[in-house]
Amino acid sequence: MSNDNKVLENRGVYIHVPFCVKKCAYCDFLSFPANQTVYKQYVEALIREIQFFDRKMDTISSIFIGGGTPSVLEETLIFNIMEALYHQFLIREDAEITIECNPGTIDKNKVRVYKEANINRISFGLQSASDELLARIGRIHTYNDFLSSYNCAREAGFCNINIDMMSALPGQTLDMYIQDIQKIIKLKPEHISAYSLILEENTPLYKNIAAYPSLPDEETERLMYYDTKKILLENQYNRYEISNYAKEGYACRHNKLYWERGDYIGFGLGAASLIEGVRYKNTENMEEYIKKAGKESVVCSQEQLTKKDCMSEFMFLGLRESRGICANDFKTQFGVSIHEIFGRVLQKHIDQKLMVSYSVDGGSQIWYALTDYGVDVSNYVFSEYLLE
Repeated sequence: MSNDNKVLENRGVYIHVPFCVKKCAYCDFLSFPANQTVYKQYVEALIREIQFFDRKMDTISSIFIGGGTPSVLEETLIFNIMEALYHQFLIREDAEITIECNPGTIDKNKVRVYKEANINRISFGLQSASDELLARIGRIHTYNDFLSSYNCAREAGFCNINIDMMSALPGQTLDMYIQDIQKIIKLKPEHISAYSLILEENTPLYKNIAAYPSLPDEETERLMYYDTKKILLENQYNRYEISNYAKEGYACRHNKLYWERGDYIGFGLGAASLIEGVRYKNTENMEEYIKKAGKESVVCSQEQLTKKDCMSEFMFLGLRESRGICANDFKTQFGVSIHEIFGRVLQKHIDQKLMVSYSVDGGSQIWYALTDYGVDVSNYVFSEYLLE
């Protein structure tokens, strides 16, 4: 990874903690169980990697500690990671700092130390309020475990909490899913992420799908999505991205940085970075990572994005956000009109009612956003903006 002296303003940091208590049936992330000795060796290597990155003047506006399940680590290890980041970077006083937690893996002492480390946002991977469904997809917790963890975070003073929910699970009906959403709303989290199950190859769920109850059909899955939007909007949660809903002022800044193609620095096993148009990827080999971290680069690949790559990403990442993309921003970034590059496709999608255009500031800014129908077939829409 390049370590020149150019200063980056308001960038993000991602920390990958690859450990979990048990791999879930649907999960294809880089994660696996390990013991306390490996946890400690890994965090020591992670801190060495952070210290090896010598751009100390970079200003950081968001940090996301993800996994895996970062909360399986002892709280002192999380504190040490945060201490290393504060030593290495200029972290804004109002930075959004998130840690992912699985229900049942935190206690009062852990959340107290998180607060002391300046972590100010917790993202809970609940997925379902049904113990039957949780067991079916291989989750290790119950709904009561979640409630205990959630209340623990609130009592510690966390006032920015996300809850992850999943739809289209095996054997899940529309009524079951709506009941889950309504339960979560009563807890008044600031943010809710609602994802539809994706069957990923090489996961136990994919390989043994015939052994599970049937998945909801396409129409039921579509109704789950529409009802989520309707019910959450009625309760003052705004859908600001395809799968993300937030109370006013609580949209996830770190995720928005990804969708808006901001620079971010990834530390840890398999972590990715995007810095000034170059994408970096760390090794996924644990032995290699621990051996090299702090002594030499742990990057195993890098790719210089072309102008066409960046234009395509501007479109298909930006269109994930409910507000869509701004033609003026495209011109500012790339020095060419959006209509010159994508005009034909944009008009086609408007004609097909997949997209709408609208203006703001008295017509001085033109925006394009997906319709509900466009969201239904978003993968198709996004593919239309890939430039060869």
